[in-house]
Amino acid sequence: MQGLIAEATPVGKKIYEFDYTIGTLVTDKQEYEEMMDSFVKAGFGLDSCQYFYIDNTGKNQFDAYSGLNLVLQQAQGEYVILCHQDILLSFDKREELEYQIQQLRETDPDWAVAGNAGAAGPNHIVYQITYPDGTFMSKGNFPLRVQSLDENFLLLKNLPGLSFSADLTGFHLYGADICLQAAAKGYHCYVIDFNILHKSRGNPDENFVICEKNLVKKYNRLFRDRWIQTTTTCFHLSGSLTGFVNNNALSLFCVRMWNGLKKRKN
Repeated sequence: MQGLIAEATPVGKKIYEFDYTIGTLVTDKQEYEEMMDSFVKAGFGLDSCQYFYIDNTGKNQFDAYSGLNLVLQQAQGEYVILCHQDILLSFDKREELEYQIQQLRETDPDWAVAGNAGAAGPNHIVYQITYPDGTFMSKGNFPLRVQSLDENFLLLKNLPGLSFSADLTGFHLYGADICLQAAAKGYHCYVIDFNILHKSRGNPDENFVICEKNLVKKYNRLFRDRWIQTTTTCFHLSGSLTGFVNNNALSLFCVRMWNGLKKRKN
């Protein structure tokens, strides 16, 4: 019997239907249309960009993890932008974003996710953002490698296997999750110099607390110490045994203060 041999696509030669796929969770159609209009005016035209929205206008049919994974599964753009419906590209345009992408290509070919706000470590939050009252907030030397990203604007390479966790739900901390998922695959995440108008300063409600507990529980379990047996060998994976201790309020306060002192010293 003759087998079939698939012809492999040369590395870097993948052909995309669009330059960008832009995906959004939508609860307010008018606000989404304003957002999309600002993207088009900023150079993200319908001829080169694929627009997806997850329709949660009547009720939440999808949470952020499942809904945005659906966008990633169908994305045909070389890059995927996942953003809130309440942002506007009132300042930096497509040319600036592509300049930032080129910078990342040159400095770190293994970058996978970027955004306009995030954190490089405890007490080291960085951002490039404007609010409706005209307040422009900028902190950090960009591009800056980070551990987590804010969800208002996420730029992803369209990479096979890069997705949000299938065992987490809700509408919070999926920016941290995608950064952890990227890191597990050997990729890096960055905050870039891209100024966006964001109409909201966030809403860490009671559901945020639930999402945080579930994310911590998942990754504590994933990174736990354990023996791994394969058919040919056995080895031990060893992470930190102090996860519980480090997650209490006093330890978190001390870590933030220590990192703050190191930043001021540098």
